[in-house]
Amino acid sequence: MTFNALPAGHDRAGLLEKLLAAVRAEFCTEIYRPAPDDPVFVAPACIVADCDRIVSMRGLCNGHVIRWRHRGRPDMEKFLADPGLPVRGRQALTVCTIAGCRYGNFGKGFCGKHYERWRRAGRPSPDVWDAPNLVQPGDAPAECRLSFCALWAEGPQMLFCRSHHERWANASRADPERFALDAELTGTAHIDLRNLPRQLTLEFQYGLQCRSDAHRRTTPPRIVAQAVRLARSLGVSSLLDLTEEQWRHDAASGRVREPGLFLIEVRDAVEVLRDGAGWESEYPRDVWRLERLPGITTPATATVPRPRIRLHFERIGQPWLRDLAKRWLRLRLTSGLSTTAAHTGRDALVCFGGFLTHVGVDRLADVDRPLLERHLAHVASQPGGHGLKKGRISSLNLFFQAIRQHRWDDSLPGTAAFYPGDIPAEPATTVSRRLAEHVMAQVESEANLDRWDNPSGRLITLILIRGGLRISSVICLDFDCLLHDGQDAPYLRYFNTKMKREAAIPIDEELEQAIRDHQHRVLQRWPQGTLPPTARERLGATADVRQQLPADAPPLAGDLRHLRRVRPARPLDAPSVAAHLRLPTELLQRCRSRVRMALAIDVIRLGLQRDLRKIRQDFRRATPRSTGARAAARARLRVFSVRVSSCRGRRLIPVVTQGPPPW
Repeated sequence: MTFNALPAGHDRAGLLEKLLAAVRAEFCTEIYRPAPDDPVFVAPACIVADCDRIVSMRGLCNGHVIRWRHRGRPDMEKFLADPGLPVRGRQALTVCTIAGCRYGNFGKGFCGKHYERWRRAGRPSPDVWDAPNLVQPGDAPAECRLSFCALWAEGPQMLFCRSHHERWANASRADPERFALDAELTGTAHIDLRNLPRQLTLEFQYGLQCRSDAHRRTTPPRIVAQAVRLARSLGVSSLLDLTEEQWRHDAASGRVREPGLFLIEVRDAVEVLRDGAGWESEYPRDVWRLERLPGITTPATATVPRPRIRLHFERIGQPWLRDLAKRWLRLRLTSGLSTTAAHTGRDALVCFGGFLTHVGVDRLADVDRPLLERHLAHVASQPGGHGLKKGRISSLNLFFQAIRQHRWDDSLPGTAAFYPGDIPAEPATTVSRRLAEHVMAQVESEANLDRWDNPSGRLITLILIRGGLRISSVICLDFDCLLHDGQDAPYLRYFNTKMKREAAIPIDEELEQAIRDHQHRVLQRWPQGTLPPTARERLGATADVRQQLPADAPPLAGDLRHLRRVRPARPLDAPSVAAHLRLPTELLQRCRSRVRMALAIDVIRLGLQRDLRKIRQDFRRATPRSTGARAAARARLRVFSVRVSSCRGRRLIPVVTQGPPPW
């Protein structure tokens, strides 16, 4: 890759000034402590009462996890009922048993000074021994410097109590202030940026600020701490001292990849602060970072954050072809083309560049029709499906058209073009995408649905089954995604990621209640606003349902969208809902007389999704499950959305008929 690194000393002073001006006061600290309810830097506290340490696993801190294992892993409720003494570093040290003395215990229940006097007195019984008062009234010694320790310091020259003084001595008598701060931070949620170069500290602070402002994913403080340790071990003074590829290589040795990803994201944020974002800084690169380009249309899942999208040009070996490819794709991206289509065009030019290298052509003027016919044979011989090969040919043809239209290079011969007959026809589909009935029964089983440990995943599965939406549309649902018509019937409003428009589908009351329950859970977790799920949560919520089925279940044919493939042929989008169709009573009777399987006029209103599902996918070749309709299994059925007026008001209903609509 050709990511550009910051040379030593290049614009270092200017970047430092920008960092000083950009970092806010709450992040300009060497010890950053996130709030307990921070939605980004999540660090939940141990579930044991009065324990302030962060969770390690099973809701317990590391100390309580070790104690729980030593007890034989008992039931969590029993363990929480009697967790024992506070963990090390949090429990109060024993004090001298002599009244009025707050020195630490040395032996036999006495502090060191009382123990020595008790020994000289002949070791009498503590109950009858008249212990001297070592402290004059109003002249109490100084307390230990640790905020959570109430014991006295052993002497006027000592800063800590006896036990903490020994710990401080074992730590090579480090700086007392730092020792006290480290003791307080042990086991708590914090990010330590001490002992870093000044600019590197500011870069991490700026990265924390950007991650907090983005509200895009959660980041436990331990992940940031691992990233800081990695940067400290490499001895760099700035994250820009290494390229992105070098950071990936250095972070690959760790067992966890999140610290490396955090480092790369912080590096990108610092580089944007230094160079700015836009075409002027990205166009000369051989790897475009599309998230830095304003106005770029992401794929159909436009409402889902898609960070770190890259468009690579280094695989195009010819410099003249690479320059034309950049010019063409910049034009298409700025005209509204999605990044997916841009990757398809880039792939076509990479394939064409490899072919030119193979045949020894190094000029655009040598690209003529005979050469393109050879390229057609080359594409046909490459691995890949029909869609991939069709995209390579059609995208290359659009590339040639753009060169002629905008006169980027007049040396391109006029015969360099493809024609409709050059692309082979799509082979006929021989494998049905429908699911077997026994597979549907397993997927819809309440027992299998209850095996979800994540309520979000269970809700998404229900929407996929009952709504027939694509997984990309489901994960893009807005928080307020419910609509109601004049009859108070519920609808699910979503963004059709394939058609790129908003639409709505009818749902039943059970699914509506499940969505409202999920909204309530989200508001309880983030009362001040919602935070999009992390990549890990999103993958967990959309996991393959095969993992939730029994081990002997047959494989699923197709994706989750084909579990429920019944929805009106015309989605209830804004144009269709706004259309006011009034049908005469006679025409309505003619439509109802041709309805198959006794689908009533109140199908949507009553939410009879199970009756709708009995008619198979897209109504082109229906295979109803009901016994009475088996004779009509070969019938060619169609569904039309009709707005009718009745005593119950104006409403939109589905009408299932044979042949074209009767109006």
